[in-house]
Amino acid sequence: GAAVTTPWPTIRKTPGERAQANLKNYEAATSRFRWEAARAELAGLPGGGLNIAHEALDRHIQAGGGARLALRWIGRDDQVREFTYAELAAQANRFASLLSSLGVKKGERVYSLLGRAPELYFAALGTLKAGAVFTPLFSAFGPEPIRARMEIGEANVLVTSEALFRRKVEAWRGEVPSLRHVLLAGCAGDPPSGALALEPALAGASPTFETERTAPEDMALLHFTSGTTGRPKGAIHVHEAVVAHHITGRTALDLRPGDTYWCTADPGWVTGTSYGIISPLTNGVTLVVDEAEFDTERWRRILREQAINVWYTAPTAVRMLMKAWSQDPRPYEAPALRFMASVGEPLNPEAVTWGVEAFGRPFHDNWWQTETGGIMIANLASMDVKPGSMGRPLPGVEAGVVERSPDGSVREIDKPMAMGELALRPGWPSMMRGYLHEEARYRKCFADGWYLTGDLAMRDSEGYFWFVGRADDVIKSSGHLIGPFEVESVLMEHAAVAEAAVIGLPDPVAGEVVKAFVALKAGFEAGEALRRDLLGHARKRLGAAIAPKDIAFRQNLPKTRSGKIMRRLLKARELGLPEGDLSTLESEER
Repeated sequence: GAAVTTPWPTIRKTPGERAQANLKNYEAATSRFRWEAARAELAGLPGGGLNIAHEALDRHIQAGGGARLALRWIGRDDQVREFTYAELAAQANRFASLLSSLGVKKGERVYSLLGRAPELYFAALGTLKAGAVFTPLFSAFGPEPIRARMEIGEANVLVTSEALFRRKVEAWRGEVPSLRHVLLAGCAGDPPSGALALEPALAGASPTFETERTAPEDMALLHFTSGTTGRPKGAIHVHEAVVAHHITGRTALDLRPGDTYWCTADPGWVTGTSYGIISPLTNGVTLVVDEAEFDTERWRRILREQAINVWYTAPTAVRMLMKAWSQDPRPYEAPALRFMASVGEPLNPEAVTWGVEAFGRPFHDNWWQTETGGIMIANLASMDVKPGSMGRPLPGVEAGVVERSPDGSVREIDKPMAMGELALRPGWPSMMRGYLHEEARYRKCFADGWYLTGDLAMRDSEGYFWFVGRADDVIKSSGHLIGPFEVESVLMEHAAVAEAAVIGLPDPVAGEVVKAFVALKAGFEAGEALRRDLLGHARKRLGAAIAPKDIAFRQNLPKTRSGKIMRRLLKARELGLPEGDLSTLESEER
């Protein structure tokens, strides 16, 4: 396991930092933890039942916290709209009342296709209050991925903007038989035929609504995975998931009531829903939402002016900030910032330690999946950080490294730093309850009392987990199993490299050889001299067996819209294979 021989020293936490953290002692918290106790911290519905929106909004209002600020929305033009918990609840109630007046029943599917607009938050919480199922879609999807997800999930209601509807939905709207209602935000004039203008409809709807009595196991959320191959899978999550959203926000993200919190993930993805809406609100924080796209100067300003305490972002964004920093290394002025975390794909060690240089504290990587519904493994505020590691399992989560036998059985590997598949013992509240209409595909995820994640990992002697790669990304070369992340991290140590992606290409002798694709920081020229320098750097750090045999320069690397590098697409292009489902691909410059 070369991952642990990295030159990155462990970042030690001071006694003061440990004492300040919500979870002060990992071992003690883990041995004491019970999910039933976490559940008891939530109110439940009056008279029985559990509803995510009730825990996110009404619980605080009933406890006298209605005047606390829940949402501060910053528009592209810097216009600010603010909503207290009581005001946000009233807007959610209006949306729930509107659904009820349209005849939308418990369990029906409400899809959102919106940018980061206030209406998205009203719709998400109002849908849950009404007992309907909320399904977020990413607003940058093209018409085909939108339609596929609406057909698979049998959408009954679509909430979108007039502009997105006309551009992406109107042409085929009549061909999805389950779709009864289209609610349009931002209508300039009369809405298109068969659609309803959202703002006037909300204004006319009742601001009081009795939350539908939902049971803990009732479906609440349907999240489509950005699957790298095949049709997107709809992961089913239930109201009970809020127990995990709430407690992991406090343990993994160190959220405290009254914090100002910024999650930069788009609510079209699971992170933007679980930790961009539900977890922060159940934890009583003020949520900062920026409508605009990524911009280095704007982000600097938000961190400073909004006095952000906790910031949750993605590795892609961190690397873009690092790229800008390489040209303009001004210290970040973010005196209120207490905790920074990252998710989406593994965070390279260089990015973790860059946090210390730029902000005076490291980024804390964590790991989870659409299927797990919430954070499972994390670098906690009180824990020493080993750059490049995804941390340790949260209290209440049991993780292991396993190997599958040809007969389908699974056994745990105990040896430190042995590579195997990351697996979890089922039983946490936000575990998916199925893939919609794909029971066989769901059952394949489980064996011998484990949920099999499809990710390869290693666990060190102190219980820290190290990500190796997706099982189907791992490269087998001359008897070595090579994880792309390890090679990419080493390439990123080089001063010229902004991003790297590594794939295996067929080779008659070695089986596969490693090829790397790199995007350079500004001020560096692609060329033979730099290529040789990078190859030499990788060989020195990794050894000839693991280092890339070839390096290609790219302007940008293909990524999903949630920021994951699409290695399989690079491989398909190299080998002239079909590119597969590109619905989650960001537009790219080639």
